[in-house]
Amino acid sequence: MTDSEIGPEPVRSCPFRHDKALEPDPFMSRMLQEAPVTRVQMPYGEGTCWLVTRYDYVATVTSDKRFSRAALIGMDFPRITPAPIVQSEAINVMDPPDLNRVRKIIVKAFTTKQVEEQRPLTQATVNELLDGMEEHGAPADIADHLAGRLPLRAICDMLQIPEEDRRQIRQWAMAMMSMSLTEKTSAAEAKAGLRAYFSELSAERRANPGSDLISSLAQARVGEEMLDSEELAVLAMLLVVTGHDTTTYDICNVIYTLLTHPDHLADLRSRPEILPQALEELLRYIPFRQGVGIPRVALEDVEFDGVTVKKGDVVHVSYLTANRDGRIFPDPDVLDFDRKDPAVHMAFGYGSHHCLGSHMARMVLQVTLATLLERFPKLRLAVPAEEVKWNTTSIWRYPLTLPVAW
Repeated sequence: MTDSEIGPEPVRSCPFRHDKALEPDPFMSRMLQEAPVTRVQMPYGEGTCWLVTRYDYVATVTSDKRFSRAALIGMDFPRITPAPIVQSEAINVMDPPDLNRVRKIIVKAFTTKQVEEQRPLTQATVNELLDGMEEHGAPADIADHLAGRLPLRAICDMLQIPEEDRRQIRQWAMAMMSMSLTEKTSAAEAKAGLRAYFSELSAERRANPGSDLISSLAQARVGEEMLDSEELAVLAMLLVVTGHDTTTYDICNVIYTLLTHPDHLADLRSRPEILPQALEELLRYIPFRQGVGIPRVALEDVEFDGVTVKKGDVVHVSYLTANRDGRIFPDPDVLDFDRKDPAVHMAFGYGSHHCLGSHMARMVLQVTLATLLERFPKLRLAVPAEEVKWNTTSIWRYPLTLPVAW
């Protein structure tokens, strides 16, 4: 990484990827301590931008109306992927009041009650997948037998996506998340393929609604408001891509972390009732992705302790670095299942763009971990931790394979 000078503020450049297992990105960690609001050069996009890493500053950027995601539309904004992943009709580039309108419709259709109604089916699926892993015998790749199958099945079951289409959807979703310049074309093709698929599917569900989540979203109203056809298609696409991608990799990352922290694993086995709070701490602790996500644009000048972000500047935040902010989380680099009065972590984002599927992800993770630990009391890595191979192209951080024995 190098630092240069453009105007009064240093501009730092960094690959914004760190592939050493689940170790926090050292550049981001350094910025949290030395320059929590700093100018950076991203690998792709025009110009420089700001990187914000401190928890309270991240909270401001993500919840203050002086920062806009909608202003990104049409911009070649600084980013970590060759082409923007986000789509202009997507909820994740809306601002209030449009954002509030769409969120209310989604919340009405995608309720906690609906997610909880999926718990028995999720449990049955976990049981089935673990039966297959046990029948296969040790060593077995938990990334293949469990993590690579469960979340996709769970969200596709809710959306009632035909079984024969799921493999293609998974391939598109993985291709779209590449950070490699050599895969820019395939990423764009994958994004277009997903968009076309869900445009057709959501139109069919609106015309002939069933009991699935897409149909519920298509029919949901708040007053006279409902999702238009483009919003519905992009939302269905977003639910599948983010709804299975992050949970797939979180399953592997959480299991890897537990298996490489034997004292914590033993504690969780002896006190299974702490699983919900342990899971929240694991979500805080694990850096599950590379770099940063979708930025915002400052709509006016905003000052952070003497550093002025100018109107029109692009601002990225690091939720993962904020989750390691010692001002908020004492001993932030320590995994502690008994944190006293823990602050709200940012693993699912913060503010108006907090992940709408977080309740689904939590349910799937809770069922998975509880069942896995109960069924395999001697679960362990089947290879030394340093031999686990990690993904080095996607925005997500996860083991390509996770061999376990029991």
